[in-house]
Amino acid sequence: MRDAARSARAKRSGTTGRRSEWLAIVWLSVKGYRLLARRFGGKGGEIDLIVKRGRTIAFVEVKARGALEDALSAITPQKRRLVEARIRQWLAQNPWAMEHHLRADAVFLAPRRWPRHVPGVFELVL
Repeated sequence: MRDAARSARAKRSGTTGRRSEWLAIVWLSVKGYRLLARRFGGKGGEIDLIVKRGRTIAFVEVKARGALEDALSAITPQKRRLVEARIRQWLAQNPWAMEHHLRADAVFLAPRRWPRHVPGVFELVL
């Protein structure tokens, strides 16, 4: 029974994550960003969205929580290190991007609140 409960929870979490990413894509596209990649990476962490606007490429973490304040605190130092490792991997596959301004952004989501896009949510150490 525990495995079934865990499986159901994981399925809900995956559905919520995909819905949140879709909402973040719509929100960012309205702001003029173009999607380059979604869910880049895999085991050991992933970058939720990679978007481009002008000469800026943003690596976006999407965090959905019950309260916006909880979403704001969801990017831990460990998560930052994992994201930076994936950014280095993406840049190795896309060397053209090194000529752009690179930034770590976040989109925070909570029920009955407008999404909150935070450019430069943390400084990249590449």
